[in-house]
Amino acid sequence: MKIGVWKVAMANPSDVSELAGLIDKGAVNPAEIVALIGKTEGNGGANDFTRGYATLCYQLLIGRHLGLPQEEVGKRIAFVWSGGTEGVLSPHATIFTRSSEGFADGTLRLAMGMAISRKIAPEEVGTVAQVKEVAATVRRALAEAAIADGADVHYVQVKGPLLTPASISDADARGAVTVTRDPNGSKPYARGAMALGVALALGEVSEDQITADVIARDMALFTSVASTSAGGELSDCEVLLFGNSPSSASDFRIGHGILKDAIDADGVRAALQSAGLVFEGTPNAEQAGRIVSVFAKAEASPTGRIRGRRNTMLSDADINYERHARAAVGAVIASITLDPAIFVSGGTEHQCGPGEAPIAAIVRI
Repeated sequence: MKIGVWKVAMANPSDVSELAGLIDKGAVNPAEIVALIGKTEGNGGANDFTRGYATLCYQLLIGRHLGLPQEEVGKRIAFVWSGGTEGVLSPHATIFTRSSEGFADGTLRLAMGMAISRKIAPEEVGTVAQVKEVAATVRRALAEAAIADGADVHYVQVKGPLLTPASISDADARGAVTVTRDPNGSKPYARGAMALGVALALGEVSEDQITADVIARDMALFTSVASTSAGGELSDCEVLLFGNSPSSASDFRIGHGILKDAIDADGVRAALQSAGLVFEGTPNAEQAGRIVSVFAKAEASPTGRIRGRRNTMLSDADINYERHARAAVGAVIASITLDPAIFVSGGTEHQCGPGEAPIAAIVRI
């Protein structure tokens, strides 16, 4: 197994020109594309249309090369988008390919596994049922990645559904009860349930700890390697699991760290070093050039303070705290990686401890 990684810039949510150029040059074989993780300049809310728009545009491009309709492309490739490129964050997409070429030399190199859950009913969003379904899906992805040791898993990206007015109405029509009637308010429940699913699959929590009253409430239960996002553009949960395996022939390695707060530069450095990047202080231009992609979560401090200083993220009525947090975390990461094309998404329910956030980095060997 050989995993390839390419990062492409986007001038707008419909811009697929850089991937088109890579395909035309023969650098990327469209038949080997298995996943895409990207940032769009949408609002990141329940009504963020840019995620679905970007997916459609990439599906049409790839489908044209493969001679497949857009719907079929969606069945074979996982598309994960996070809206919101506040501050210095730059819209982009990271493309992943998988092939059987190359020779594995037994060293730990980038591996990935993919799996998709069954459809999640509206009344299951943010519930124990979703936790268990995601856990089963993560286990399938782990097996596909040929990773035997859970300690070699460094990043599990899960994208699943949130509640929409239409899905809430569907539940109402069947007499089913949803965890909330607020679409944006359903995001913490959805993200939290998916994160606990990862934690359950990797043995970070036990099944008897998972009850309805802990989801999005008891943040003492968490996973250190998951990044979960919820959107209205899908109804199942897509799992992309990344780690290192001796069976991989990839030219890349992945590592992860924990951001203790929104300005934790040391946490960024630790993630890069975990991936195998050797540097002192801050990476120089040559070293930074080996950093292919960084994936992080952003969260406001639950106390409203960072290192003793008060901030207004949680009390600002004009700007949602997630947008504040994404901007702050993105700037800190970019100051070290020298590249603002970073995947930073908001909401860390059950993703690291309270006030903390996960970060993962892929580095060229």
